[in-house]
Amino acid sequence: MLQQLNPVDVVAKARRAFNNGTTRSLQQRKKYLRSLVNFFQGQEDAIIGCVFADSRKNKEEMRLEIYMAIFHTQYLLDNVDKWVSGETVPKRWVDTLDKIYVHKEPYGVVLLIACWNKPILSLLPLAGAIAAGNCVVIKPSHNGYNFGTFLATVLPTYLDPECYPIFFEKNDRVEKLLEEKFDYIYFTGSTSIGRMIHRAANKYLTPTTLQLGGKNPIYIDSSADLEQAAARIIWGKCLNSGQACSCPDYVLCSKPVRERFVEHAKSTIERFYPDSQHCPIVNDHQLQRLSNLLKGLDIALGGGVDFTQRTMQPTVAVNVSPNHPIMQEEIFGPILPILTVNGVEEAVNFISRREKPLVIYVFSKKSSVKKFFIEKTSSGAVTINDTIVHAIVESLPFGGVGSSGMGRFKGKHSFDTFVNRKSVLDKNTWGIVERVNELRYPPLTKRKTDVVKFLLKYRREPSWVTVVTSIIFLLALGASFKLDFWILDEIVISICKTTSKKF
Repeated sequence: MLQQLNPVDVVAKARRAFNNGTTRSLQQRKKYLRSLVNFFQGQEDAIIGCVFADSRKNKEEMRLEIYMAIFHTQYLLDNVDKWVSGETVPKRWVDTLDKIYVHKEPYGVVLLIACWNKPILSLLPLAGAIAAGNCVVIKPSHNGYNFGTFLATVLPTYLDPECYPIFFEKNDRVEKLLEEKFDYIYFTGSTSIGRMIHRAANKYLTPTTLQLGGKNPIYIDSSADLEQAAARIIWGKCLNSGQACSCPDYVLCSKPVRERFVEHAKSTIERFYPDSQHCPIVNDHQLQRLSNLLKGLDIALGGGVDFTQRTMQPTVAVNVSPNHPIMQEEIFGPILPILTVNGVEEAVNFISRREKPLVIYVFSKKSSVKKFFIEKTSSGAVTINDTIVHAIVESLPFGGVGSSGMGRFKGKHSFDTFVNRKSVLDKNTWGIVERVNELRYPPLTKRKTDVVKFLLKYRREPSWVTVVTSIIFLLALGASFKLDFWILDEIVISICKTTSKKF
């Protein structure tokens, strides 16, 4: 039985833990990352059982997602040492004797809002927030009651519940938590809920990462290996029955390509899903929504819906109108509409007139086509000759743009998301430096301004370090012998004149 939770108390508990410095030390961060790995490894079967009870999601697919979570956390664990250190930045002449760097500090208390369709992978940002030294309030989806209950019960035995409290109640809503002040909000889910969360975050000007979805297009040209393309597209489209933000949404291709692709898609579906072994849709409401989207479509493959088992066959539709309801919203199911276009330019124009997608998939062997899509479209990612797999590359940032989301994560980007990059300038207090500072003090003169202009001028070449060293030496020499300021002025101006041509 879950205990009744008060959002105020949950957030206050995490705030106290952060203010006490519990999560800030590198040693503690690594300890908690190891504990998270132990959680995924030690509770693998229990996690799979809970998610299956919620959604009847394919068990081996879930096992792969757990491995991805483990690998991602281990990657952070192995690299966090070098990421936490201060980051040096280039200096100007006038900063030669100063310390200048970027200090990376945790934001504080993070709200992590997970999704129902990928409950395991939506915990990946937790590892990034831990690596960055934050406390995290974890909000599992209320659509996954068994997994949420399990998480609220078991995760606190691995991670400090003061630092990483879990807010979960049956039929709860995230609105309760959004009334509280957080230092960062990370959300994975639909665009409509993402907009609501962004509006709530604006109340406190809270920085936010939104991992949303959208209509991810596929373009296929005649140079593509259509048998291979069909296998990779059907796999991506039917992963979790299409209930994932990175799933391809619709196809753009010519009529000849469409005919050949449908033939290969038919044999691929028969090979992938013998005896109609399809992953169920999450609930009756979503299945009914998908069933309604089939109305008026020219179904080339599939189209079967089983409300008793809550499943839908992988479905391919042809001759689809851009005005059909299926083209007005993210499908989030195993339906693949195909629209015909006459070449790459028409495809790009079609995509560009719509909201920016999370990812664009291009199937072509032509370098010119690949380059055209990369340069002429805007999206969170472009994956060429495959689907989905860009999301598992640790060195690539994952995220959307526009209505498909904002912010990035994966690998180092997971760490960077949850740190505030604080600029630090530690000025030198030597008398020599103060002598130079007199150039900026009142009363201001044109001569002073000319010298300051020279010293602050942007220069592309690094060899001027020698010059600035000479200036500092001369200033120090002048200060030592108490030369009048106008003499130092003349010295600096003279150096400026002799080096101006060089720069």
